[in-house]
Amino acid sequence: MTKKVLVTGGAGFIGSNVVDRLLKEGYSVVVLDNLSTGLKENINPDAKFYLADICDREKVKEIFEVEKPDYVSHHAAQIDVRKSVSNPIFDLKSNVIGSINLIEEALANGVKKFIYISTGGAIYGEPDSLPVDETYPVNPLSPYGVSKHAVEHYLYLYSHNAGLKYTVLRYANVYGPRQNPHGEAGVVAIFTGKMLQGESPTIFGTGKQTRDYVYVEDVASANILCMEKGNGEIYNLGTGRETSVVELFKLLKRIIGFNKPPLYADAKTGEVERISLDAGKAGQEINWKPDHTLEEGFEKTVMYYKKKG
Repeated sequence: MTKKVLVTGGAGFIGSNVVDRLLKEGYSVVVLDNLSTGLKENINPDAKFYLADICDREKVKEIFEVEKPDYVSHHAAQIDVRKSVSNPIFDLKSNVIGSINLIEEALANGVKKFIYISTGGAIYGEPDSLPVDETYPVNPLSPYGVSKHAVEHYLYLYSHNAGLKYTVLRYANVYGPRQNPHGEAGVVAIFTGKMLQGESPTIFGTGKQTRDYVYVEDVASANILCMEKGNGEIYNLGTGRETSVVELFKLLKRIIGFNKPPLYADAKTGEVERISLDAGKAGQEINWKPDHTLEEGFEKTVMYYKKKG
């Protein structure tokens, strides 16, 4: 029997790449997405699609009862740090209440494993030392980071009290094909989109702030690996390398052949100054490591946007 995976947010940038990988690996896939930020064109035609919101409990219940998925890969979320700062209640509803709806239905319908996508970029706050591993204290500086972390606690609770099997994946800053170049989040896509149009991208703050950039195909691989491994565990998924916004701009500038300087604007509230993730635990326990260097990933990403036009 083919195993079935319900991917929430499967029309989004990361979720759709995970859907493609699952289908390639022989899984049957059901996508649940409200298309608030995802795009119908991202959905693999071999996946079954439901236009629905994870906050709609009755619709979620109906989908689980009809589809009876073996696994849930929960990518659907409000992911914009800036939006979470300006509207924390919307953030809470999307990320916490929506997740609890899914967890409750997963339990009620005998789901074998719940894979939850958390955040490695926003959950640790401003760490004293880098890269951070999973034992580092969690002190998020944005409602987004708080909401994502809250669900990790709910999963532990449901595991302890009701036997739910789960794995938490704390993604670093994921980039690659299908990231929205016109959104508020996703600096690689935004910079690439601007530079390919001959426009200077805007750097907020000094540009010295760092992130750990991981290619989307690499995090898709982790979703496959933790289907049968890592029960009750939390894994950082990153490269362990810090890259500043200025460095990112320079590398993209060279790959694209762009010849203008960037623009600068004030720093944004709630965003951390420096972060990188130690993914050693994922390497040891689920045999995961990032396969793409930053340059390889950026080149593939630029090629995607050039083709897309």
